[in-house]
Amino acid sequence: MTLSTGIRPTLGPDRWWISAPLAGVGLGILTNLAQGGLPGASNQIANSGAVWCVPAFAAGALMAGGHPALRRPALTGLCTTIGLVVGYYGYAEFGRNGMGSPFWPLVWLAMALLSGPLFGAAGAWWRCGRTAPRRVVALAALAGVFGMESIRYAWVLHYAPQAWTCAALLVGIPLLMARRHRERALALFTALAFSGIAYAVIELPLQHVST
Repeated sequence: MTLSTGIRPTLGPDRWWISAPLAGVGLGILTNLAQGGLPGASNQIANSGAVWCVPAFAAGALMAGGHPALRRPALTGLCTTIGLVVGYYGYAEFGRNGMGSPFWPLVWLAMALLSGPLFGAAGAWWRCGRTAPRRVVALAALAGVFGMESIRYAWVLHYAPQAWTCAALLVGIPLLMARRHRERALALFTALAFSGIAYAVIELPLQHVST
């Protein structure tokens, strides 16, 4: 049984390799503008790695189009996240005062090479996964990155509103996007575990690098 979302794939088989990176570039520019325009510490949300995972997840879900194969959703997610990095830092370089050292653009590009295919595939699993474990893992992955961000905002940056916002998404994604009560509970508990793992594997090393 597949999930009937009523969404037809807009990233067609002959256009996805153009539309996905272009959408990523546009969203990258938008997050750069939002980071400069949102007041106070709220601009951190626009520069969130978790937020950047959402377009790859959405692109993978749209690309799946009712088909369980993962190759094209994963590649679509990859193109989307690469576009995000290019759009964000391209606008920083040519629309602002320059992006500075190439170190962080390269770090985010490396992260895009990993996260893009993973979340593109997760989007396809969420939309077309024929087994509950796949759908649970897909939702837990998406919710877990917001849980990771919530920990960072709470314990490192001490931004309480952002921490609560990400915590709400950690809980809300499984509750709103899962199909059944059992899947909601499993996805939520799995996302909590993923949050801690992701924080230890991703955030802690990045903190050491930035210092």
